[in-house]
Amino acid sequence: MAQCPKEYHIFGYQISHRGIQGDVVRALQYIVSGQNGRYMACVNPHSLVVASSDSALKAALQNADILIPDGTGIVMAARLLHLPIKERVAGSDFFLALSDTVEKSGGLKYFFLGSHEDVLKRICDRLNTEYPSIEVCGAYSPPYRDEFNEYENEAMINLINKAKPDVLWVGMTAPKQEKWIYKNKDRLAVPFIAAIGAVFDFYAGTVKRPSAVWQKLGLEWLGRLIQEPRRLWRRNFVSMPIFLYWVLKEKLRRVFGGKSIC
Repeated sequence: MAQCPKEYHIFGYQISHRGIQGDVVRALQYIVSGQNGRYMACVNPHSLVVASSDSALKAALQNADILIPDGTGIVMAARLLHLPIKERVAGSDFFLALSDTVEKSGGLKYFFLGSHEDVLKRICDRLNTEYPSIEVCGAYSPPYRDEFNEYENEAMINLINKAKPDVLWVGMTAPKQEKWIYKNKDRLAVPFIAAIGAVFDFYAGTVKRPSAVWQKLGLEWLGRLIQEPRRLWRRNFVSMPIFLYWVLKEKLRRVFGGKSIC
């Protein structure tokens, strides 16, 4: 009997349907593989809409070794298109699940790249308390700009490689973080790299993640929009309608026939 694939295509992107534990297992396989440059990215309706006009982001998402469905809209689209992606895997949940597993198995070395020095210190302090077996071998707050110059980029790569982490967590906001990882992954002596954006602030406690009630209702996006309307309005009021149009168009194509946009 043929095995069911562990990724499914939605609009040209291979999105994992392993669920959070399956994604953690896959990440651990990459970490112990002896190879470098494997990476994970989160996908949601906004990132797919942005990628439709950003070729660098599109390449970064399409080439990710693990692309997790971090968005209720992705799960909804899968349901409408009869694809077995039933579980939303948020970046925060992946970070905690991997850390829980690693702590029980003896620990690894983490490096945190992104955000501000205060946030990084809070992350390190909390991690040292909650996961004492995990070593924070480095943390760096890069210059705040859209693109780093050659000197800055070289310095970051050298700093990371010198620290020899098992996992590099990148929190430079999307799509900057995904494009940076894709561009530099072959120069990083790191087995596994993960773009997790807002997780830095959530774990540091500088931004409060919406409660479990909002998450279970599939309304975490609304809780975050209320907290940060200026930053998140575009993804909810511009990108989401575009994504819903894509889903509806694909649904009708599958019912009545026609050219696929997937």
